Amino acid sequence: MSRSFVQHGRILALLVSCLLYGLVAGQTPFNVLDFVDPLIGTAAGGHVFPGATMPFGMAKPVADVLGENQGGFSTDSSAVYGFSHMHDSGTGGSPSMGNFPIWPQIGCVNDDIQRCALERNARSAVYLKDSVVSKPGYFALSLDNAMTAEMTATNRTALYRFGFPGVIPKDNTTQFDGFVYSPTYAIDLTDLPNTRKDGGAKIDFATGRITTSGTFNPSFGIGTYASYACFDFKGAKIRDAGVWKAGRAGVAPEVRVVPDGVNTNGGTGLSAGAWIRFNQTAPGPTNMTVRVGVSFISEEKACRNAETEIPDFDFAKVRRASEEAWKVKLSPISVDSFGINTDLQKSFWSGLYRNFISPQDYTGENPLWKSDEPYYDSYYCIWDSYRSMHQLITLIDPHSQTLMIRSLIDIYRHEGWLPDCRMSLCKGFTQGGSNADTLLVDSWIKGISDGVDWKTAYEAMIKDAEVEPLNWSVEGRGGLRSWKTLGYIPKDDFDPIGSGAFTRSISRTVEYAYNDYNIALMAQATGKLEDAEKYFKRSHNWKNLFKPDQNSTIRDVDTGFRGFLQPKAINGSWEYQDPIVCSHELNFDGCYLNPQGTETYEGSPWMYTFYVPGDMAELIKRLGGPDTFVRRLDFYHETQIQYIGDEQAFLLVYLYHYAGRPAMSAQRAHFYIPSFFTATNGGLPGNDDSGAMGSFVVLTMLGIFPNPGQNVYFIIPPFFPCVNITNPVSGKTATIRNINFDPAYRNIYIQSATLNGKPYTKNWITHDLFLHGGVLELTLGSRESEWGTKPEDRPPSLSTSGFVNKTMSQQAWLDELDIQNSISVEPVLA
Repeated sequence: MSRSFVQHGRILALLVSCLLYGLVAGQTPFNVLDFVDPLIGTAAGGHVFPGATMPFGMAKPVADVLGENQGGFSTDSSAVYGFSHMHDSGTGGSPSMGNFPIWPQIGCVNDDIQRCALERNARSAVYLKDSVVSKPGYFALSLDNAMTAEMTATNRTALYRFGFPGVIPKDNTTQFDGFVYSPTYAIDLTDLPNTRKDGGAKIDFATGRITTSGTFNPSFGIGTYASYACFDFKGAKIRDAGVWKAGRAGVAPEVRVVPDGVNTNGGTGLSAGAWIRFNQTAPGPTNMTVRVGVSFISEEKACRNAETEIPDFDFAKVRRASEEAWKVKLSPISVDSFGINTDLQKSFWSGLYRNFISPQDYTGENPLWKSDEPYYDSYYCIWDSYRSMHQLITLIDPHSQTLMIRSLIDIYRHEGWLPDCRMSLCKGFTQGGSNADTLLVDSWIKGISDGVDWKTAYEAMIKDAEVEPLNWSVEGRGGLRSWKTLGYIPKDDFDPIGSGAFTRSISRTVEYAYNDYNIALMAQATGKLEDAEKYFKRSHNWKNLFKPDQNSTIRDVDTGFRGFLQPKAINGSWEYQDPIVCSHELNFDGCYLNPQGTETYEGSPWMYTFYVPGDMAELIKRLGGPDTFVRRLDFYHETQIQYIGDEQAFLLVYLYHYAGRPAMSAQRAHFYIPSFFTATNGGLPGNDDSGAMGSFVVLTMLGIFPNPGQNVYFIIPPFFPCVNITNPVSGKTATIRNINFDPAYRNIYIQSATLNGKPYTKNWITHDLFLHGGVLELTLGSRESEWGTKPEDRPPSLSTSGFVNKTMSQQAWLDELDIQNSISVEPVLA
């Protein structure tokens, strides 16, 4: 018998044992939806959308609350004012969308429509905390006014089932707490942030169909967008209908229209909408179904979406279809969960679920240009999602990642720039570099190719690097003249080419440097060696803001560490920013887009000094060598300087790998999970940013965390005895199995490893395992070992690996990417 046959037999046995472990151990049949809790992150600023949705769906119905309502609903709030049909999830800016909320009520006082609650604050009701039910594809709650609401969704249509209380007939009408019983709905033309500029409502009295339109502002960008909805009702006979403005209702026998030009922006408070009443046909509780199609094209398109997707108003059928879609979407991952804490399992599967809420598939709903390419929206934002969220989608849903990449390239074709953030068909604000460049290269390296025009993608990245837009607040990079001549972004930059917020000079410098590094990776692999050398050299520009003698004190005590990023003026003189500013130690909220005097974004110079993902070996050298670097990382993680609630902090959990201490990365991972990520409503340390926080949890618990824009996954032991990741395109399965696994997590240190039966000493692995399948087996112990500690076992860095001076096809480079050891690049402007 050949060794190869024996080896393949062992791999197959390991895979089967992982897949069947739960059955052998006597577990009950596993239903993944039982472990998904969409309410995680709906409190304490997580801003998670917990309503009904299909994977990447556009229709997202949920209850909208007064107060903090970026995701529509929040368990921190108590009063609901409506139920709207499109939302975003985890956003950090102002609330998003929530257009045309509908509000059901049992009737009006004295049966007078003028005494019905129509405006937002007047009509709100407290929801019963214990009544909230949130599951994939379904959301429900009860209100203290005796109303109940359930909702589910297809891709472009929300379906509601409203429950009206049972009452006793009397003289052909029914009294209920002073209200004459006659099911009544108010439809508001507003949105969550109250930004409507114009729009209207039309009513077909014969059918009860109501259509709405409006123009609104995006939540974190510039411009406006138009939105449309189509309401159809089932369950009772129409009594009458009309429109309302500023709380006053009108009735007319013909089609009703709210005139354009109603403006709620600028604090006028004027609101408007439509209303419709129904007869109560029988005593006892009544359910009514409301179907709401949504569109960005037209009212007619919204109605077609509804009629096509939900022709029969069958609530149970739609809910079942949604649940099945979610099971399929989550199925590429399977884990052996025997003995694992239930809350950890919920954090894991809920984090995975949230990664499929956004970006949202608006294909066929883009009015801005005609194209046969897919169109995705709601990138909140690529600055947040390029680090781990899209890497997770690439692993388990490469088809969707391919469509998103094609969409980004098509946005470039028609708008001239890759977006850094995009929502509601509008340009969002850039927060740092041109990080779509990193996202594109990450996908390219990992084999995303079906229908992708990589030639145009490369053109778009070069434009980011070389051409400054007029408004670099929403696209491209600013300060490119200084970037090219000085090798950094000055604090007092003079920029006659474009305009934007003249802040964040440190964080923009290090992000531009890494964006250039990623472009160089693609250039070297495709034979564009002059480009490769040029951008590898520019990737060294972070050194120009590294001040080797800069110290840092906390509460007047010197930390003992030297060398931090600091701002510089145009003339090359050093400026000063306290290395701890914008951490919990000092002015935590001081580093956003626009405040003057802070040169980092949502983080401190302490944190940003660690951000050299392309050449960590050089950074470690400049910070005093591996031992000092580890002590410095320890100090960061063990003080109030650290904040894991922003995505740029994720990579710092794993930087120990570059210093030959992968065990410490595992130790830090087990500190943050579950201490900062729990299966509770407030279980996220920051806003979820469309699932980015969830991706940190999932990838960490799988034992593989990416360095974005590179073919590198750091290895730590999975939080489960065994995990399987199946590529749904190739059908290949990657298995990671722990030997000596301990559910109390005492054995979290890798002692040795094998890859497909052969000894494996590197503390990182490439995407090849997930493209082609295989088995990575980790033997664990309770103490740190020598595994993965040698210099040759650490992840590649530019200063130690250089770039490959050869031309390769994409696939050839994918096959040989870990062989990067020929030519080193001399630093420039150092």
